[in-house]
Amino acid sequence: MRSALITGITGQDGAYLAELLLKKNYNVFGTYRRISTPSFWRLQHLGVQNRVKLIPADLTDTGSIINAILQSDPDEVYHLAAQSFVEASFDQPSSTGDITGVSVTRMLDALRLLKKDVRFYQASSSEMYGDGTDESQNEETPFHPASPYAAAKVYGYWLTRIYRESFKMFACNGILFNHESPLRGLEFVTRKVSNGVAMIKMGLAKSIRLGNLKARRDWGYAPEYVESMWMILQNEEPEDFVIATGKQHSVEELVDLAFSSVGLNWRDYVVVDKSLLRPLDVPALRGDPSKAGEVLGWRPRISFPDLVKLMVEADLKRWRDCLDGKAIPWDIPSSLNIENKNEYYIGSVAHGRKRPE
Repeated sequence: MRSALITGITGQDGAYLAELLLKKNYNVFGTYRRISTPSFWRLQHLGVQNRVKLIPADLTDTGSIINAILQSDPDEVYHLAAQSFVEASFDQPSSTGDITGVSVTRMLDALRLLKKDVRFYQASSSEMYGDGTDESQNEETPFHPASPYAAAKVYGYWLTRIYRESFKMFACNGILFNHESPLRGLEFVTRKVSNGVAMIKMGLAKSIRLGNLKARRDWGYAPEYVESMWMILQNEEPEDFVIATGKQHSVEELVDLAFSSVGLNWRDYVVVDKSLLRPLDVPALRGDPSKAGEVLGWRPRISFPDLVKLMVEADLKRWRDCLDGKAIPWDIPSSLNIENKNEYYIGSVAHGRKRPE
C-alpha cells in the first residue's frame, strides 16, 4: 500500500485529494495547523476524517516538517498548504512569503535528506502569471506576479524546478487555475456569491457587496483538478503542467448565473464596494491545458454554469438544514443562533433581517 502526505489536508483541495487517494487504497496522512479550534469540516463533509491520519505541523518550523515526514514515510507528498488568500497577502506580506514560499524550500530540503526518492507535488498557481490578458497562459508563459501571494508562489515554483534539476528529485509543479466547489472558503468570491445568493433566497440577507465585477478568470471544478495532481505524480517523468478549462468568465457572469439559478435578478441585490478592490488587480487569466491533455490525458468535464448551480444548491441545502436545527459540517460558525440574531455577518455578507417566520 502506498502512502501519501498531504500538507493542508483541511483545505478544499486537501480534503478532495484525501478522498481520491483513499479510493485508490492509499494510506493517507495529512498535516494541519495546530490552533485552538482547528477546522475539519471539509473532511467531515466528505466522510473521511476518521480514515486519514492527522499530524499537527508548522510550515515555518523545519523540525515540525521533518516530524511529519518521519511519521508518514510517504511515497508521494502533495504540498498544498499555504496562506492562500490573495487579498490577505497584501496585509501580511512577510508571513505569506514565509508560509507560502519559503516553506517549499523546507519541505524539499527535508525530503532531499530523508527520502530523496519521494514524488513531490508543488501547488503552484495561475496568479503567478499576474498581468494577464485575453491571451491564454501555458507552461512557457513568463510570470508577472501582482501580489505578495503570487510572488511567493513563483519562489516555490522555481525552488521545485531547482531541486528537480540539481538533485534529480521527482518534483513537479501543478499550475492550477481557479478551481471551485461547495468546499471553497467563504473568503473566495465564488463561495461568497453562492452563499450570499442562498441567504437572499432564504430571506436571510438583502444584498451582497462585491469588488471588481469585470475581472475574468478560468474557473473549473476542484475534484477534477485534484485528480490532475495525482496524475502528474504518476507520469513517467517529472514535469510541470498547467491545469485549466481554457475558458474565461467574468465575475459578473458568475453573479448572473448564480442569481438566475434561483430566479432572481442580480442587479437588485449586488452592491459594488470599491473598498473590496485589490491594491493591484489581475484583469484576466485563462489557462491552456493542452499539455495536460496530451501527456496525462486530463480534461475538465463539468461546465461553468453547472459548477455555479451546484455551489448555489449546496449552500441552499446547508441553510435549510441549519434553519431546521440539523447539525452539519460547515464553515458557518456553529454558535450562530438564527432565532435570536437580528444581524448576521457571514463572510463579507452583512445584512439585518430576522429569520423569516
